[in-house]
Amino acid sequence: MKTCIIGLGNPGDKYKGSRHNAGFDLLDIFVKNNSLKDFTFSKNINAEISENQNIIIVKPHSFMNLSGIVVKKTIKKFGIKPENIIVIHDDIDIEIGKIKISKNRGSAGHKGIDSIIKEIGSKNFTRIRIGILPNKKPTKVDDFVLKSFNPEEKELLNNAYLKILKELNKWI
Repeated sequence: MKTCIIGLGNPGDKYKGSRHNAGFDLLDIFVKNNSLKDFTFSKNINAEISENQNIIIVKPHSFMNLSGIVVKKTIKKFGIKPENIIVIHDDIDIEIGKIKISKNRGSAGHKGIDSIIKEIGSKNFTRIRIGILPNKKPTKVDDFVLKSFNPEEKELLNNAYLKILKELNKWI
């Protein structure tokens, strides 16, 4: 049985290290820490993929709101069922440094998750939500999620990453 771990973010250097790319950043750490195969770009899927024995790790190169198209192509190519998908993404409604894990739930307004549910026709997958909410919710969320973390926030984020890495290692 193959598991597909998908980190959500936006492609390109412009977005590296941004709050919206927390899913990408976590997958980079996960691949490195577990000595998994390096990411290679798949033109047909439009994603960076680390293909390992029973784990397919994916960083879509579509923008966040179109993530579902890449996920659909990936699960079709590798024969993965929705219940064997883990999606890791930022969440503006969760305090920075905290994580929430859920399965078979709606998108809660996250456009990348909306896209995945729409494209694969199921919400029966696991979501690992990484909190990026500072002390006070910003008024311009679209601009805020594209900004980088400050040093204090990075420390909180790294603690969240450690928790997620432990969970992922349990699953695999």
